[in-house]
Formats: sequence, C-alpha cells, structure tokens
Amino acid sequence: MNRLLVSLLMAAGLGTAAQAADDQLMTQANEIFDPIPTLVQAPEHNAITREKVELGKMLYFDPRLSSSHLLSCNTCHNLGLGGTDLQPTSVGHGWQRGPRNAPTVLNAVFNIAQFWDGRAEDLKAQAVGPMQAAVEMNSTPERVLEVLNSMEDYKDLFDVAFPGDDDPVKLDNVAKAIEAFEVTLVTPASPFDQFLDGNTNAMTDQQKEGLALFMDKGCATCHSGVNVGGQAYFPFGVVEQPGADILPRADKGRFAVTQTASDEYVFRAGSLRNVALTAPYFHSGQVWSLRQAVEVMATAQLGTELSEEEVDAIVAFLHALTGEQPQVEYPILPASTDTTPPPVLTLPGQDG
Repeated sequence: MNRLLVSLLMAAGLGTAAQAADDQLMTQANEIFDPIPTLVQAPEHNAITREKVELGKMLYFDPRLSSSHLLSCNTCHNLGLGGTDLQPTSVGHGWQRGPRNAPTVLNAVFNIAQFWDGRAEDLKAQAVGPMQAAVEMNSTPERVLEVLNSMEDYKDLFDVAFPGDDDPVKLDNVAKAIEAFEVTLVTPASPFDQFLDGNTNAMTDQQKEGLALFMDKGCATCHSGVNVGGQAYFPFGVVEQPGADILPRADKGRFAVTQTASDEYVFRAGSLRNVALTAPYFHSGQVWSLRQAVEVMATAQLGTELSEEEVDAIVAFLHALTGEQPQVEYPILPASTDTTPPPVLTLPGQDG
C-alpha cells in the first residue's frame, strides 16, 4: 500500500480516536456543568426593565451612597478588575479593613445565596447591606434616601423606573434597581462554555486534560453547575484544615448565620468563573497564586497531592473559565445640590 495512503489512514484513525475522547469528555462535562446563558432569567420579585437597569448602574457607581462620598459598590466589586478589588480584604470607611475577601459580582446571580456565609438570599438582599456596614460604606437608610431625594434627576429616574409607585425613592427600590443592573453582569462565551456547547476546539489539549482531572479528582463535587461553584456550602478543610493564615480561626463562616455547630468553618463554595482574574483567593484572601490555591484545595478538600503536571493542567482549565467581560459605560451621575448631605470623613465616635 502507498506509504502516503497508510499515513493518511493512520492520521484519520488517530483523529477519530481523539474526536471520540473529546465527545466523551464533553458528554461527561455536560452532566455536571451548564454554560452561562446569554439571556438571564429575571428574579421572581423584580421585573428587569431597561430603565431599572440604567438606574441601578448609576446607583452602583455612585460614591455618595457612602457617608464619605468616596466608596461605591464598584469600589470593592470593580467591573474593570473581574468584579473584585484585588485586595485580601476590602478597605472601607476610614481605611478600615473588612473581615473577608470581596467575592466577584460577575455571575453572582447564579449563586445559591450571596456573601461567603450565604446570609443574603439574593442580590436584592445583598445590595443594601454594605451601605449600612460601618466598616464598609458607613451610611444609613435615612441618609441614603436623603442623598437621593436631594437631586431631582434621581427622583425623576426613580419615577420612570418604578411607575405607579406612590413613593418610588425608597430603600427597597434602591435594592431592586441595583439587583436589576447586577443581573446583567454575566460573562458568557468562555472557551469552556463553547466546549460545553459542542466546539471541541474551543479548549486546548492541556485545558481538556485539566477538565478531566477536575472531574476525576473530585473538584467538581463542590464546584459544579453553571457557576462552577456557588451552589452549596462545604467545610473548608474536609480532610485537613489549612493553617490559620489561610483559615483564620476567629471566622467560623456559616456558623454566624445558623448558630449550628456543624456549620463551623463552612462557607459557600466560591464560583470559579473568571477565577484567573480574581486573586487573591479564598474568603481570607491570603493566597495570591492560582497554582497554590489549587494545591491547597487538593490537600484540604480532597486529601491528595497533585503532581506539577496535574496542577498545570487544572490551572490551564481554570483559565478557560474566563468569559466575555461585560462592557459597561461609566454613567454621568446627577449633580449634588445645596441639600445633598456633605461627606463625613471621620470614624464614628471621633470628632470632626
């Protein structure tokens, strides 16, 4: 037989085998994960309209919702930085540091609940908490509403976003508007999403190897679903608890919400979507390397040590979870007026 023909037949056979392996991997992955939808279903309690989204975007970027006029939602969840602030723990009012790393706002709509301990059931419940936290934006509901009511442009925007509401400028509507905007902050079309949708060439061979390891080693037990995590709560240290530098002993996680002993050091599994953009890692924010984060998870959660090649492959797969970032135009905010409360730059209890 002609040598060229033999080579072509062998290549065809190898190609068929590789395609079969890709198809099998894709089938297995689709049983565990879901691609990010391009159209996100609106929350049951909050119809999403263009007017509400535009208002929510303005509120998200407006630092006057903080008492200092310096901090906005975007300060800790910067949309140009993967929806995080790239800090171990966020810096809030008066240079105070919060107790936990700020999770990304991108794709947060797909999480089972918000915050590391799940204390907010949805984005609406989460939206106004940081405004009132002394260590974060250090404001009050009364001050937030006073700020918004001091500007006629904001009052008009609330009227349009919440038609038929006799009192549209209220904290519940602030939360609904911010939630409506945050629902739009999704990152579809990552190489992994394209692979799940049938494009076997969307990921590299190393990324496919990493995906297979991610499922076979047990990572997908906690990190599954559309958000590759965010769907349930798990102890940090199923097999072996990390050191106190990574797992601070004073922060007992979900226990603070449930007061149940079995919830000590239990946290919501973080979403791994865009994880390559959101260092540092874990609720303590003490691990800056994605490789180290993978190694910590392997020993703490799975009780195994991965080879360097396995870590490389899993890290390569995690890079395949970076999707198309939302393109958000920075809004021009209503101008302050003579009745807008001035900034408060001191800490509570200090003299002005």
